[in-house]
Amino acid sequence: MLTESELRSLMEDLESYRVERTRSTADMDKFREAICSFANDMPGSGLPGYLLIGVDDKTGRASGLTVTDDLLKQLASYASDGTILPAPALFAFKHTLSTGEGEVAVVEVRPHHLPPVRYKGRICIRIGPRKGVANEAQERLLNERRVSGTKPFDNQPCLGSSLSDLVVDLFLNTYRPEAVDAEIIAENHRSTEQQMASLRLFDLKAGCPTHAAILLFAKDPLRWLPHAYVEYVRFDGPTLSDTPMVEKSFNGDLLSMLRSLDAFVKQLPNGRPVATSSLQEALVSDYPEVAIRELLMNSVMHRSYEAASPIRFFHFSDRLEIQSPGPLYGEATRENFPRQTSYRNPTVAEAMKILGFVNRYGRGVVRAQEALRRNGSPEARFEFGDTFFLATIPIRR
Repeated sequence: MLTESELRSLMEDLESYRVERTRSTADMDKFREAICSFANDMPGSGLPGYLLIGVDDKTGRASGLTVTDDLLKQLASYASDGTILPAPALFAFKHTLSTGEGEVAVVEVRPHHLPPVRYKGRICIRIGPRKGVANEAQERLLNERRVSGTKPFDNQPCLGSSLSDLVVDLFLNTYRPEAVDAEIIAENHRSTEQQMASLRLFDLKAGCPTHAAILLFAKDPLRWLPHAYVEYVRFDGPTLSDTPMVEKSFNGDLLSMLRSLDAFVKQLPNGRPVATSSLQEALVSDYPEVAIRELLMNSVMHRSYEAASPIRFFHFSDRLEIQSPGPLYGEATRENFPRQTSYRNPTVAEAMKILGFVNRYGRGVVRAQEALRRNGSPEARFEFGDTFFLATIPIRR
């Protein structure tokens, strides 16, 4: 939190590259562009940037705004709604000025450790008070600024692989048009490797695709990541010792695998009518489709791809179990789950949002529980192991 003296300094420094001021409370594009530019930290200061709502941009004076809870919730949502990728670290709060001039909504944005950050496929930046979109040289600088020692596994180079191991058309014709603004693609004269590098899909120094690119576009992802698949088994009873009735493996590039999982999940729910009164019935499912889908997508997004184990999707007579390799990650703990989310695989998470398999970050478990409640089912249960994460969906009786 800022002190009033610190806030005043930010309000009055009209030439600072770290501050965006606005009287408007409704210009959501402008807000997101500012957040994106601060996350990119083009000058490389390592310092947070500030969006100040309720401050005149020309004078630096408060405009007399009353900050509502709805405004603060909207601003905070930009960290997880998937419009800015990779997701920025930001904090939204209200400051009431002691002089009675009104209130200021403050959004503090931390520089991202995996630039470049994009909004609507554009890399927004600030140099001094000027706002704009990064050119090729500036984008290259942001690419080079990533802290190699802190790269998550999906951003690390898949050593030994090459562009020839990928279905490059899948990147150029399916992924790139969704991830990058069309005008920027039209102006782009860089190599495929350089274009992929700007999306954390190619390591120029190592000269090879990253693990995220292998997962997304490889002709044979299992050659490089042999446990990057989902194993489904249906048993005829409630235990692992019961007879397997159906066995199925979901693999291939991530887009194909997720489409197959999506189609398969639609076949699983067993709808049936239940009486709600002497004259009415309602249709319920053993397992609501939304709950299964959300927890499966969560497992693909958050699993450890370094682990020597697939995702295990087991269908028992009384429950579904989805076991992901890898424990809770980063700031997420059993005490703050599911309120706190940390991304073990930020580029995979970004890709799943871009490709439409995730609507909003951090909502998967909440959406699953809501679907179970609507269906009249018990809530999903979670087990936090040292090497795994287990979600259990009980059958609706």
